[in-house]
Amino acid sequence: MSAYIVGVLAPVVLTLALRSSRKGKMRGVAATDVDGEGEGGYAIRNYRFSSPVETAWEGIKTLAELFEQACKQHGDKNLLGTRKLISRETQVGADGRSFEKLHLGDYEWMSYGQVLETVCNFASGLVQVGHTSGERVAIFADTREEWFIALQACFRRNLTVVTMYASLGEEAICHSLNETEVTTVICGNKELKKLLDISGQIDTVERVICMDDDMLIDGSSGWKILSYSEVEQIGREKPVDADLPLPADVAVIMYTSGSTGLPKGVMMTHSNVLATVSAVMTIVPGLGGKDVYLAYLPLAHILELAAENLIAAVGSSIGYGSPLTLTDTSSKIKRGTKGDASTLRPTLMASVPAILDRVRDGVRKKVDSAGGISKKLFDLAYGRRLSAINGSWFGGWGLEKLLWSFLVFRKVRAILGGRIRFILSGGAPLSADTQRFINICLGAPIGQGYGLTETCAGGTFSEYDDTSVGRVGAPLPCSYIKLIDWPEGGYLTSDSPMPRGEIVIGGPNVTLGYFKNDEKTKEVYKVDKRGLRWFYTGDVGQFHKDGCLEIIDRKKDIVKLQHGEYVSLGKVEAGLSVSPYVDNIMVHANSFHSYCVALVVASQPALESWALQKGINFDDFTSLCQMEETFKEVYTSLVKAAKIARLEKFEIPAKIKLLSEAWTPESGLVTAALKLKRDVIRKTFKQDLANFYS
Repeated sequence: MSAYIVGVLAPVVLTLALRSSRKGKMRGVAATDVDGEGEGGYAIRNYRFSSPVETAWEGIKTLAELFEQACKQHGDKNLLGTRKLISRETQVGADGRSFEKLHLGDYEWMSYGQVLETVCNFASGLVQVGHTSGERVAIFADTREEWFIALQACFRRNLTVVTMYASLGEEAICHSLNETEVTTVICGNKELKKLLDISGQIDTVERVICMDDDMLIDGSSGWKILSYSEVEQIGREKPVDADLPLPADVAVIMYTSGSTGLPKGVMMTHSNVLATVSAVMTIVPGLGGKDVYLAYLPLAHILELAAENLIAAVGSSIGYGSPLTLTDTSSKIKRGTKGDASTLRPTLMASVPAILDRVRDGVRKKVDSAGGISKKLFDLAYGRRLSAINGSWFGGWGLEKLLWSFLVFRKVRAILGGRIRFILSGGAPLSADTQRFINICLGAPIGQGYGLTETCAGGTFSEYDDTSVGRVGAPLPCSYIKLIDWPEGGYLTSDSPMPRGEIVIGGPNVTLGYFKNDEKTKEVYKVDKRGLRWFYTGDVGQFHKDGCLEIIDRKKDIVKLQHGEYVSLGKVEAGLSVSPYVDNIMVHANSFHSYCVALVVASQPALESWALQKGINFDDFTSLCQMEETFKEVYTSLVKAAKIARLEKFEIPAKIKLLSEAWTPESGLVTAALKLKRDVIRKTFKQDLANFYS
């Protein structure tokens, strides 16, 4: 009996001691050397570095050098893996819509040495097919190993890469290619079809390299169309020496997905991206050769591009997947076959909140539908672990934690392969509910980051031992974070108990500005007396006592209501999205009225499960969303979520409309990073929004 007591109490005492030691840990400290620069303000730096980190590798100053060094150090190790396509089927649903289902096999791997050889061949092939120095290359495709290889090949020849989301619309594609005067486009077959449809509107493109062998050939475009394998073979037969870049050379012109208007091209130098990669390497614990990374986010997004360059640099492996084949129950996976995560069994992955929300909702749906003893056991285990994480002495610690992990959460961990040890979340705010759920069920810390394309994703990053929620961590070692007063919004650095203001990011990761847009560049980029670049984000934050940042508002998303109250649309949306019935939501406010309203994209699994439990009959999901009982259930859930988020009464939407069709990048209503395109949504649902106020 005494041994049992010791076994239970020892882990508790040890854990509490560790928690106590972390309680007063300073993660960010005052950067007094930059407080007085520019517009003043209150600045914080990472507690471990007195000045911004530029590179974590001695003698390495560009991404091209970093990649070549890694390939030489880890020659025989697996670097890039892609699943073999076994079969492709088309299934027709009850509503008559067709769905493609894939049966995918195991991962087939290329070693570091093989990838470097392919990169050298492709780089040589680009020269041999006519692409000359000084011309720009665009990569326009979904994330895949050919994307990464093409990127490194361009870096090897010091060619600037223009990146574009595969989901961009025709106008944005033409704008991006014409503005940068791209002469070579590297794309997939799907994207080639898009390009051919608008070839008459594209001015400078001379050649297109298709990553798929079954490419379309259309002579009417006037372009030289080649396959990826053809270009590689040409380069293999006629090799060309490398033309390596300098740190200040522009590596990427990254076109944002354009949440408002046409996308802007952000110019990133090699030193900009390397600074972020170097900084994150110092934060993620134990990065190395044993890690396996699941790549499925758009490589045209700086979060994924930086992550894959880091993973390759430290000798880890990258296995490619997609959001539609991620898990065993993903929409494109043939029933009874494995998704990417359960096949790859990754240890690391990056994610955006929308993906993690879906994992949470999927688990909850499965638990709720199981009911009975299974649901009671899950709820008990979750409650015990939540109590422990929230600091209770009487929560599920020690051996009890191990017991719940084995009995209950092991099945949840299996959804993402069972080996996840760290998740990086970025791109948008992550709800506290989802963060806690992932922490507990997957048993892995979430490093929630804050950054922008304009700062190469560098900004802040929460450390692995920081179990708090609702914050985005301390400054990355490559960045200073400064708050400046925004009197119009009522946010001042002199506010008590925490300094508040607009967030400004400075450091070697801050990019050069927007391509061919000096006016906008001068508006949001500043250089201080000592030459340090700063980017004015438009986000509003506050510093906690330990130097960690919390995002509390967005200057552009604030609307003043009729009676003078200010509503932060993003803050309200983040609070309401915790409702299990919400797949997506856009809150709208009008200064001529005293209340706000919302368009709510309903979660089909959650609502259908609720309807079945209540014995409600419905023809299809659209008809279910139009029922009065459904409306009342969803609205009650939103009010409950609002109370949990401590929203004011005027912040709770007075009217809502339930929508049954999901908002996807293909529909044009959200970006590739799944951020709302407010202007597009407002125009699309103009009449519905008008009806709210009639």
